[in-house]
Amino acid sequence: MSSVVSPRDIAATLTELWSPRVVAELDDSFIKVAKVRGTFTWHSHDDEDELFYVLKGSLRIEMQDRTVVLNEGDTFVVPKGVRHNPIADEECHVMLIERKTTAHTGKEVTPQTRSIAEQLRPV
Repeated sequence: MSSVVSPRDIAATLTELWSPRVVAELDDSFIKVAKVRGTFTWHSHDDEDELFYVLKGSLRIEMQDRTVVLNEGDTFVVPKGVRHNPIADEECHVMLIERKTTAHTGKEVTPQTRSIAEQLRPV
């Protein structure tokens, strides 16, 4: 059974940066929140789109052909296969919608990479 969650409130309680946590499920997708600051890593998701929604702050997403800036309340979908690098100059809280099969950093493995099991830990 579903329960009411506040992605904004949950993101505010997170202590780890760039470590998404699953807050809900929708069909074959996870709804995740994360607290971010600094530069993440260049990566892509070959078979999945990735939706970013900014809950608080501002996020810049660099791609090879352009850069987009998202402010609080803005949404952007990074299409599958597009290399991107999220950056937050100040603390930013984001909600992500991704398929359950989406690897955190695609094929890249960095110290920031989190497994699905880590993302499913209770908040």
